[in-house]
Amino acid sequence: MNDMTPRFESAPARSSLPSWYPELLESVSEHVAVGHRRAVTAANQEMLRGYWSIGQEILGRQHTEGWGAKVIDRLSTDLKSRFPGTTGYSPRNLKYMRAFADSWPREAIVQAPLAQLPWYHHLALLTKVEHPELRIWYAAAAVERGWSRDVLVLHIEGRFHERSGQAVTNFATALPPEESDLAQQATRDPYLFDFLGSTDGWREREVEQKLVEHVGKFLLELGQGFAFIGEQVRLELAGEEFFCDLLFYHLELRCYVVIELKAVKFNAAFLGQLGLYMAVVDDVLAKDGDKPTIGLLLCRNKNQVVAEYALKGFKAPMGVAEWTSAINRSLPAEFRSALPSVDVLEAELTAGD
Repeated sequence: MNDMTPRFESAPARSSLPSWYPELLESVSEHVAVGHRRAVTAANQEMLRGYWSIGQEILGRQHTEGWGAKVIDRLSTDLKSRFPGTTGYSPRNLKYMRAFADSWPREAIVQAPLAQLPWYHHLALLTKVEHPELRIWYAAAAVERGWSRDVLVLHIEGRFHERSGQAVTNFATALPPEESDLAQQATRDPYLFDFLGSTDGWREREVEQKLVEHVGKFLLELGQGFAFIGEQVRLELAGEEFFCDLLFYHLELRCYVVIELKAVKFNAAFLGQLGLYMAVVDDVLAKDGDKPTIGLLLCRNKNQVVAEYALKGFKAPMGVAEWTSAINRSLPAEFRSALPSVDVLEAELTAGD
């Protein structure tokens, strides 16, 4: 009787292989990784198309037959019975599929960026963003920045689209064109520190300490690419000591970022202090290949025109923005309730039944 058990020989040592083997391994590994990503993307697109088709079928039947919620409940039960072990066909999810089909034409869901987002990202867009154009904006931002569903929701609720790239800066004149746009988009105005709770009456040092305690959330608000270096970083110049509030390094811009935090209204004199810290960082900390340090002054509030004119007097790249612990304080009243909640959408879906 032949032994049919397969025999596996041990792999040869890497040291015995040709010098070009590591290059072959890297190349093949990249092909495997790309193939895996494409398979996941293709599977997600097929699922989205399937969900859209189900939602379209439900919409069409409701328009022609006029039936209500009981049919969706029965449909959910029968689908689970016919396809045991599958998930995603609860009455609530079927209603979401209906809303999904009602919100997008078929061609929209097979194109980037919508086609690249998982289903639960789409639910966040459906339940929290009213206008299609704004949904596409957030979808593109989520794909570009790699946001999870929770981070997407956080930025929607913080009205990120109204704050992104809005700081008053002199980047257009202080940086090369290819760098100034990226630097501008890395700013916010206002910066939202809602994770600190009420900050009424706080001094700069108290705010700074709390930001460091919540550095993960602070970095999330600052945006992609920021790496935290330290707080109250000691800088020495001609025998004198200086301490910058917060120091970061931006991995895409390849430069240090000095952040000065003020709990009062903007004063043009603050920029002189910030410029000094930036110059010392450039001379003491920056290495070959690092771009000029960028400065960011965060104040409780500012006069836009005054800030713009104050920045004109500086050649070093600087920006001025406000910070707040509650976004509603900084937005016009008509924007405060513009986004429907999950409960509101579900109530509308149920009423439609």
